[in-house]
Amino acid sequence: MDPGPFEHNETIALAIDAGLGAVAVGEHGGQIRWNAGEAPAEIERIERSVGPRWVWWTQDTARQLVAADVRPARCWDLDAVHRLLHGGWRAGPARTWAAAHGLDADDLPTVGPLDLFSAAADTVVDDSDGPVRSDGHLDPSWVDGGWHDDLDRLARWAALALDVYRSHARQLDGLADRRAAPATARSESAAALLCAELEHDGVPVDVVEAERIIASFVGARPRDAVDERRMASDRDDLVLAHLPSDLRDGVDLRNPASVKSLLRRAGIEVDDTRAWRLERLRHEHPVVDAVLVWRKAERVATTFGYRWLDEHVGTDGRLRGTWSGSDGAAGRMTATAGLHNLPADLRPAIVAGAGHSFVRADLGQIEPRILAAVSGDEALATATLEADMYAPVAQRLGVTRDIAKVAVLGAMYGQTTGHGAAALRGLDAAYPVAMGYLTDAARLAEAGNDLRTRGGRLVRMSAGGEPDDDADDLRSRAAARGRYGRNAMVQGAAAEFFKMWAVIVRARLPPRSRIVLCLHDELLVHLPTEDAEHGVTIVEHALQETAHRWQQFDLRGSVRFVADTSTISRWSDAK
Repeated sequence: MDPGPFEHNETIALAIDAGLGAVAVGEHGGQIRWNAGEAPAEIERIERSVGPRWVWWTQDTARQLVAADVRPARCWDLDAVHRLLHGGWRAGPARTWAAAHGLDADDLPTVGPLDLFSAAADTVVDDSDGPVRSDGHLDPSWVDGGWHDDLDRLARWAALALDVYRSHARQLDGLADRRAAPATARSESAAALLCAELEHDGVPVDVVEAERIIASFVGARPRDAVDERRMASDRDDLVLAHLPSDLRDGVDLRNPASVKSLLRRAGIEVDDTRAWRLERLRHEHPVVDAVLVWRKAERVATTFGYRWLDEHVGTDGRLRGTWSGSDGAAGRMTATAGLHNLPADLRPAIVAGAGHSFVRADLGQIEPRILAAVSGDEALATATLEADMYAPVAQRLGVTRDIAKVAVLGAMYGQTTGHGAAALRGLDAAYPVAMGYLTDAARLAEAGNDLRTRGGRLVRMSAGGEPDDDADDLRSRAAARGRYGRNAMVQGAAAEFFKMWAVIVRARLPPRSRIVLCLHDELLVHLPTEDAEHGVTIVEHALQETAHRWQQFDLRGSVRFVADTSTISRWSDAK
């Protein structure tokens, strides 16, 4: 197949306007322009003949490609790499360009009329018609959509993307102490593309089963708003009925303080009304159980009820939300529409389509295994060779498995008191390298120093505080930063590992198979049933490939990563 003006494996920047067309600009100077009608097929042809790494400014380009049934193998998402290099969530062409060229993001120019509250320098537009102003910033009229005006502007916009790509490559290579950063940038970009696919494909839902489950909590679908309010009042009455009528006045079950008052009237004193605390008190009074049952029903009614189904499940029976490849903190994937916090009670409604199955895989004990790898603690790495790494840790500490687990998790989250505190102190002697790694991260964060994860993500830390804060406030803020910093170094690296695994699975899956859900450390793949066994093999081999790639700079691959992988028809079938 003729590659045209491009070389095999060339990096090619792409700018698309759905109504106008598309322009591809190669790093070696080649260029192709297409009208709107021919763009998808021609981009697919270049994908097959050249095997390029596509460069684009934002995830919106990926969304347009996926909507046109074009699914590139490789890409470089400038937003995703900007967030990796510079931390936080804020991105976009103007900010990404400024950071790539050493410009102050606080000086980004804007479009708009002068008024009493804006400075002239912020709103002046250069006389030239070019995309870059004399001060080096992108012209805001281009950023706000001017690059869509014609194919010439699309071409210039794509060329600018290549410029930022080159800058990113230099900055990543400059992170000498984070040799994995270039690979992380590639997987973060692929994760942003995967997010566009997750948005497009959705999660298959048995709507009839979903409505049955919802009805079991809140009753039949309400006729109107009045009926909905009546049903809510009826649910409240089921709780209040456990108290004498003279003690029910003024109780608002949706107000935690009011619930505390309700429990006090029943003779139960609690510091707060968190679910885990109330679970321990179910036997104290029937009203406690009623409150817990009410909460579950209320959550379904208000967040995952009939309205949720109507808004987020399409006529094709697919649940869809908006996905992001990283949050603004340590870089975990995020999703809307309840995709990351669907109640377990609704999982039976997540059902594979006819003739299809799910391959579900959940990483086991991922954060302590990540800690062993990023810290270089050989003793902790040895513990990961067991399927249950907490067992050898417990033996080394001379405590039960449950206490060992609490201690390890407490070390990563900065919890130094309570259950497992004594064992936590024993970790310093048993695994000094890992504990030292966490302590160093905490101390740097406490002092307001920015951190970088193993894969190069900047985790911003600020001393913050107000001038009139007293010493106790400053110490409290510093301690909170320390706890956050030690956890971010592990959680951020775990997010990088998970996304690399997910995108390798994506790359290895056959054409009719799709990842439909990425939930923290869990993958859900939807595929034809006859391909399910092969899908399990792909997922497991991808995990080993990820572990090898990810550890090439750490302990020579001595940390073992495991996943619980199974073939299921309903999400709730997963053990």
